[in-house]
Amino acid sequence: MYVGLVVLGALAVLAAGPYSGIEPVTLVLLAVLFVVAESISTMVDSGGEGDRTGISPSSSAALAAVVLTGPVGAAVVGFCSVLVVLRRQNLVKRFFNGAQFALAGYAAGHAYLLMGGRMGVPGRDDFPWIVLPYTVAILVHTAVNGALIAGLLRCLGVLQLRRPGRMRWRPVVGLELASLGYAMLGLLIAAIWGLVGLFAVLLVLLPLFIARWAFYQYVAEQHAHDATLATLAQAVETKDYYTRGHCMRVSKASGMIAQELGLSAERVRNVRYAGMLHDIGKLGVPTKVLQKSGGLTEEEFAAIQLHPMRGYEIVREIGFLDEALAGIMHHHEKMNGRGYPMGLAGEDIPECARIVSVADVFDCITSTRSYRKARSVGEAVAELRRCAGEQFDPRMVEALVRAVERDGWDPPVDIEPPDDGAEVAQQDHDDPSVPLRVAGEGER
Repeated sequence: MYVGLVVLGALAVLAAGPYSGIEPVTLVLLAVLFVVAESISTMVDSGGEGDRTGISPSSSAALAAVVLTGPVGAAVVGFCSVLVVLRRQNLVKRFFNGAQFALAGYAAGHAYLLMGGRMGVPGRDDFPWIVLPYTVAILVHTAVNGALIAGLLRCLGVLQLRRPGRMRWRPVVGLELASLGYAMLGLLIAAIWGLVGLFAVLLVLLPLFIARWAFYQYVAEQHAHDATLATLAQAVETKDYYTRGHCMRVSKASGMIAQELGLSAERVRNVRYAGMLHDIGKLGVPTKVLQKSGGLTEEEFAAIQLHPMRGYEIVREIGFLDEALAGIMHHHEKMNGRGYPMGLAGEDIPECARIVSVADVFDCITSTRSYRKARSVGEAVAELRRCAGEQFDPRMVEALVRAVERDGWDPPVDIEPPDDGAEVAQQDHDDPSVPLRVAGEGER
């Protein structure tokens, strides 16, 4: 029903017109430019695991249409989104996209005219005053477009209303700034239209394709990084039957904490990398020690304690890890200074390491290990809060709690141990003298 109302609204605008004063050639060329630009959108990372958003330069053509052809012309250009054939979308999605762009362009066109803008090719005398109505048109176009999408997501149950304090604004602001940059390019298109006419389309398409190529290279590089690190993480998990998927879950939980803290998209990515590789040093720990179901000897415990330093040595030459290296080396430090490998305390422990420490222990408590059964999410939260201040940074603990309450958490399916007759020992492998109450893998 919602999609139908939006589409009917757009069709009503297109049918009502008026089309007087709009040059057909200009309208067709702008429509072609819009369709091509919309077809070369690129998916970019917006911060968290799986959080990806498409950015296309089509807003530059849509806003150029506002100036050159007015509200109705901008609506026609926007509705041409239904002609984008390079995306695998059904007709419902195509018509909704076309309708939302049509309504956004129509509203932006009226805002432009109300603020004193003039329809047609801007001349020398129109500058710099045209910037004000054009900026208002950009804001209205963004607001209407965003509101229509939010309404659809709300109807589908994808978007849940949140309190303002819990919104992750930074990734949204970054993406909007990128879109506004494309939108400002529309004024340049309108300005040169009167000088070069048809060639304005060619002059604009070239930098748009270059921008798309640059985005694609960036995304491809990120995919290569993720695949490489995931392979390293899997190499660690092949040594321990009980830790299948542990590194990826710690990566996910670390990213949830980082996002809740409002870190930038780049820092969130580095924190996820640290969570993914936090146990890479266990490649140097004997398998029989990792899979031991009983308590550890002093020598075995010492071998376990070396894994953060070994992990750092293994991956320190990977340049793009940045602060993730500190998270890998220090994720076993404790707030009271009794952790390892360097005995750092409080704020001296890198922020990335404090995040990974909480995520690591949370996943361990909610997972089955060779020495105990998995516990519930509620029990894990209670344990983290009990140890906050002494072992964990309370701010990281509460950030994880808020993220889990909002987004939920799916613990791994219980893993049945190999049938070797061994009993599960009720003792923590990080410290043979510590009972199981504190934190399995995060304390190993």
